[in-house]
Amino acid sequence: MAGAGTSSALRAVLVPLALAQFLCTFAGSNMNVMINDISTDLGTTVQGVQVTITIFLLVMAALMIPGGTVTDRYGRKRCFMAGLAVYGVGAVLSAVSPGLGVLILGNSILEGLGTAMLIPPVYILATLLFTELTTRARAFGAIMAMGGIGAAAGPLIGGLITAMLSWRAAFVFQALVALLIILLGRRIKDPLPPDPTHPFDLGGAVLSAVGLFLLVTGILAADNDIVLMLALLALGVLVLLWFFRWIHAKDKAGGEPLVSPSVFGNRTSNLGLATQNIQWLLLMGTSFTVAAYLQVVRGYTAIQTGVIFTAATLGLLVSSLAAERLAKRRAQRTLIVVGFVLTIVGIGVLLAMVGASPNPWAFAPGLLLIGLGLGVMLTPSVNVVQSSFGEQQQGEISGLSRSVSNLGSALGTAIAGTILVADPTSRAYIAAMITLAAIGLAGLIAATFLPRGVAPTPHDSG
Repeated sequence: MAGAGTSSALRAVLVPLALAQFLCTFAGSNMNVMINDISTDLGTTVQGVQVTITIFLLVMAALMIPGGTVTDRYGRKRCFMAGLAVYGVGAVLSAVSPGLGVLILGNSILEGLGTAMLIPPVYILATLLFTELTTRARAFGAIMAMGGIGAAAGPLIGGLITAMLSWRAAFVFQALVALLIILLGRRIKDPLPPDPTHPFDLGGAVLSAVGLFLLVTGILAADNDIVLMLALLALGVLVLLWFFRWIHAKDKAGGEPLVSPSVFGNRTSNLGLATQNIQWLLLMGTSFTVAAYLQVVRGYTAIQTGVIFTAATLGLLVSSLAAERLAKRRAQRTLIVVGFVLTIVGIGVLLAMVGASPNPWAFAPGLLLIGLGLGVMLTPSVNVVQSSFGEQQQGEISGLSRSVSNLGSALGTAIAGTILVADPTSRAYIAAMITLAAIGLAGLIAATFLPRGVAPTPHDSG
C-alpha cells in the first residue's frame, strides 16, 4: 500500500472496508427470514416484504453507477463516511417503522441510497491503496469473502436476533455496525484529493436509474398483469438504449458522460460483469426462494430458517478462506467455471433431496454446494473486471461493477419472488429453483468465453 509500511496499517484500512461490504450484503438477505414476523407486525403480506427487499436492492443497483462517479468530485473517504451515516439513519427509521411505508422509506430508500454511496469507494480505495499484486489480491479476497458471508449468514444472524428479540432489533444491529465502521474508517486516508470541478452527468444518471427501475418493476408486475409487465420491460429497454446513445453522444462531443463508452468495449470485462450479475442473482434468488418456502409453505420460524442456512454460510466460509490459495494456483476463468458448476449441481441436489424427504436438513447438502460454488467465483469475477482498467477509470468501473451485481441481486429476488408469490406452494418452489438453475447455466456458458490467459492473480493496472 502506498505510504504504508506495516501489516497493521494494512489491516486498519481493510477491516472497515470489508465490514462495510458485509453490512450491505447482510442487509439484502437477513430480511428473508423475517417474512412472517414483519407481515404480522405491520399488517402486510409476503408480497409486501418481497417488494421492500427488491426496492432496496433496486435502489442500490440504480444509484451505484452515479455513486461511483461522484467519488472523484467529493472524495472517496468522504462519500464512504456519508454513505454510512445515511445508511445508519435508514436502519434506525426501519427499526421504529409503524407500517410498511416507513419501512420502505428507511430500509429500501435510505439504506439503499447509503449503500450506493459507500460501496463504490470500498472498491476504489482497495484498488488505489493496495498497489502490490499480492496485497491487492488479498484485499479483494477479504472484501468479497465478507460480502458473500454477509449474504449467506444474513438469514442465520437475522433469525437469531428475531427469535431472541425482534425483527426490529436486526435493524438496530445494522445501525450499530454502521457506527462501528464510521469509527474504524477514520483511519483511512484518501490517496487522491477530491476534484470539485469534476463534472457530473445528471442526464446519464437519471436515464440509467429509470431504465433499471423499469426493468425490475416489470418483473415484479408479472404476477398481476402480463401486459403491464411487457410494457414496463419494453420501456426499460428503450430508456437504457437512450442512455447508451446519450453517453456516446456526450463522449463524442468532448464531454464526460456518466460512464465512458470505452468501458463497455472491453470483452473480458463484459464477460466478467455478466458472471457477477448472475452470481448475485443466484445467491439472492436462492436465499429468498428457500427462506420463503420454509416459512410460508412449511411454517418454520425465523430461527429455524436461519439455522438451515448455516450450510450455505459454511460453504462460503470454506471456499472464501481458500480463495487466496486457489487464486495462486488456478486461472480466474477456471475458478469461475468451477463455481458455476458447483452452484448448479447444488440447486439440483436441493431439488432432489427436498422432494424426497420432509426433514429440514435435507436442504443442507444443496445449500452447502451452492455456498461453496459462489464462494469460489465471487472474488475472481471482481478481479477480472477491476483489473481490466487503469486507475483513472476505477471510479466508473467500480460503480458499474457494483451496479451490475446489485441488479443481479434485485433480479434474483424479483424473479424468484414473483414465481413464489403467484402460487406459494411446493410446485412454485420447484419452478423457481429450476428457473435459477437455467440462469446459472447461462452464467456458466458466459464464463467459458473468458480468455484462458486471465492470470491467477489480478493485474496491477496502475
